[in-house]
Amino acid sequence: MSTRPHRHVTATDGQRLAVYSAGDPSGPTLVLVHGYPDNASVWDTLAADLAADHHVVTYDVRGAGRSTAPDDRTGYLLGQLADDLRAVVDSVSPGHPVHLVAHDWGSIQTWHAVTEPAHAHRFASFTSLSGPDLDHAGHWLREAPDGVRNVLRQAVRSSYIGFLSTPGLPEAAWLSGIGGLALAALERVGGGPRVPARRATRDYLNGLALYRANMLRRFTRPTGRRTGVPVQALAPTHDAFMVDQVQSNAGRWADDFRFHRFHGGHWSLRSRPAPVARRVRAFVAEIESGAPRPVRNLTAQQARRHGGAFAGQVAVITGAGGGIGRCLAFELAERGARIVAVDVNGPAAERTAALCSLVTPGSAARRVDVTDAAAMDGLASWVREEYGAPDMVVNNAGIGVAGPFLEATAEDLERVVDVNLWGVINGVRAFAPMMVESGGGGRIVNTASAASYLPSRLYGAYSATKAAVLALSRSLRGELAGRGVSVTAVCPGLIDTGIVSSARVSGLGEVSRTKDRLNRLYRLRGYTPERAARRIADAVESDPEMVPVTSEAHIGLALSRISPAAVRGYARVAPPL
Repeated sequence: MSTRPHRHVTATDGQRLAVYSAGDPSGPTLVLVHGYPDNASVWDTLAADLAADHHVVTYDVRGAGRSTAPDDRTGYLLGQLADDLRAVVDSVSPGHPVHLVAHDWGSIQTWHAVTEPAHAHRFASFTSLSGPDLDHAGHWLREAPDGVRNVLRQAVRSSYIGFLSTPGLPEAAWLSGIGGLALAALERVGGGPRVPARRATRDYLNGLALYRANMLRRFTRPTGRRTGVPVQALAPTHDAFMVDQVQSNAGRWADDFRFHRFHGGHWSLRSRPAPVARRVRAFVAEIESGAPRPVRNLTAQQARRHGGAFAGQVAVITGAGGGIGRCLAFELAERGARIVAVDVNGPAAERTAALCSLVTPGSAARRVDVTDAAAMDGLASWVREEYGAPDMVVNNAGIGVAGPFLEATAEDLERVVDVNLWGVINGVRAFAPMMVESGGGGRIVNTASAASYLPSRLYGAYSATKAAVLALSRSLRGELAGRGVSVTAVCPGLIDTGIVSSARVSGLGEVSRTKDRLNRLYRLRGYTPERAARRIADAVESDPEMVPVTSEAHIGLALSRISPAAVRGYARVAPPL
């Protein structure tokens, strides 16, 4: 329980809410709403940081800390909790809208407030940590837009709800001492301090009414609750109680929504508050600046498909002037991301960025040669200055080389290694430190190829570079996992991108005829870069180690594991030309 001075605000039903203030009252007002089984003291470290340039208000929700508690379970209905928040806001900032930051059950009740038309005009923005709107979650569970697997994952993580909702069982556990030990264990699993948690019996038992008054009715009869309040959802990478998709899917219901991951657990607001403070500070500054913000009017079909997993994010994509890179830029922009399109062909990058900005404003283009390490470092510095640390970096730039290895020129070999391998290395070295320093949660996506595990007598040099990218990506995934940055290798098969037209070809007869035959093969395969981009975007959302894109990429990967001899035999066969 906080030891700071406080005052009381009277709720609409007469309950008294203990309110604490810090910082400069002339600055933007932030109201922080805690979850269960916490009280306002859970915010103390984060509030001290934000109070340097904001007016920060916290309060004990009804039944917790120094606030009073209703006698009946109906006093904990979400409507009443939203009214409490409104009462606090009207008391601390009667003339101006406030910025809301909420965690866990605090987020649940704040979602209810920002989706309530009678209250929404009092809120300038809302940052949600590890807490969905229960109606949104109810729709997500019913419709499973992100797959049954994710619904089952969430069901496992939410299994404790049944225990807390069972009359008498959690009370008996707490009074016997078992509940306190279990709570301390949950906090450690959730990223809280590794010290025994001390909670007042009153607060713990009162908070059980939150589950019993609201969960069943919201999950079984969810309504559609929209909001025009700008929302950012922050998802810890190691949240023991929530999967990302529940939170990102809220983008269906918000006109202005952005979703960001950061490295930490459920109680990171207390154990690792710096990434949270950084995102809150940037979001509030953006809203306070009055800059126009994109409003994404998605159709119902688009909303179900896109959710909000990339909304408001910044994605840097190399090789974005054409092929998969360009189509992936379009796909991510359509899903709400701001794109930094990078290509050695400056005008092509500018065209990509211009088209992306028509969908999600704020995209930009940079002409950079990925083989130039200094230029890539300069790109990273520019991105940091303009956007902050990116949420995603896609090292996609690549070139093709075909023909017998012994007939390839030294120049061709050096060029394919420089672009395909060193381009990835330079991209990782330029951006990964920034992503780690900013608090983690970002994604690095490296474009390898099915050729990385399917050797060919005609693509030896190309296969070698892509195998190196795959091996590097797997190693980096292990190295950066503990620092909150995920790494994924994308392995396309035969994608009709036009890469053949720009490939270096030697030892296969007349070059133009060879390229025509190869292009015909790719066109007959019929797998478009647009389709590949959709597959990559859908897959990357779930953070896989590798994404085989086409059927031949999947089959080849399976064969490389099940029957290496068959793959070696394939390497001896000349592809049809």
